Amino acid sequence: MTEIKSSITRVETCAAKVREAVRVAQRAGETVGFVPTMGALHEGHLSLVEAALAECDKTVVSIFVNPTQFAPSEDLESYPRMFDRDLELLQQRGCWLVFAPPVEEMYHPGHETSVDVGSVALPWEGASRPAHFGGVATIVLKLFQMVPAERAYFGQKDYQQSVVIKQMVADLNVPIEIRVCPIVRESDGLAMSSRNTYLSPEERKQASGLWQSLKLAEALHTAGESSAAVIKEKMKQLLAPARHIDVEYIALLRVGTVCEVETLVGKTVVAIAARVGQTRLIDNHTIGK
Repeated sequence: MTEIKSSITRVETCAAKVREAVRVAQRAGETVGFVPTMGALHEGHLSLVEAALAECDKTVVSIFVNPTQFAPSEDLESYPRMFDRDLELLQQRGCWLVFAPPVEEMYHPGHETSVDVGSVALPWEGASRPAHFGGVATIVLKLFQMVPAERAYFGQKDYQQSVVIKQMVADLNVPIEIRVCPIVRESDGLAMSSRNTYLSPEERKQASGLWQSLKLAEALHTAGESSAAVIKEKMKQLLAPARHIDVEYIALLRVGTVCEVETLVGKTVVAIAARVGQTRLIDNHTIGK
């Protein structure tokens, strides 16, 4: 397999070479952090890279648009791919190794095995995208085998994904520590996402309403409201005038789980998914103490 040419210290397309590079570093007493991505990097991704750089001796970033987590009707073909730009950004931050495999390296002919993580993958995002978490769990487990790092870094924006991955790591005794890092937002509060590039100017303006609704939930709870039903209804009322926003779900979840609560007690994750025009966006915010 041909190695991609880049001015970054090391870029590999071969899993065996990546695994050996990580093992050599570890035998030399170095710790390795791993950031799995699908590329089209933004400041949210780069905050994960910076967290890994701060905590580990060496950092590996993978860039792979995983076909098994997209449904046939979703945006696999149009998903933004900016490989050269991504490499430049990673070089600027001192990333040690980039793993950029082709599809055939990740899914050889005849590949049939997949990971079913059970009930944590069924509601919310799992109900909206039934095949999604099976694809996510499968590719993440494969990547953990190929990049046997001490720590892996994920973003809080994909809250349910982080719960799914933690469940998989615990259930299958995967020897890696999962770090979940804070959401990085635009100046108006919109959570950074590679899919934000799909938004028209008017849609982009209205998309900030998702963050406004999450902040409203926090304000209501701070003022003494503990009913999940009331908070959800107020959030929906806030978003109703935005003609480009179609809310898929609002869920108030016990922190660290995908279990919905009726009454807020302690820390609660408020999660939202909505279509803004044709673009599906997710966000969440932890409220309570």
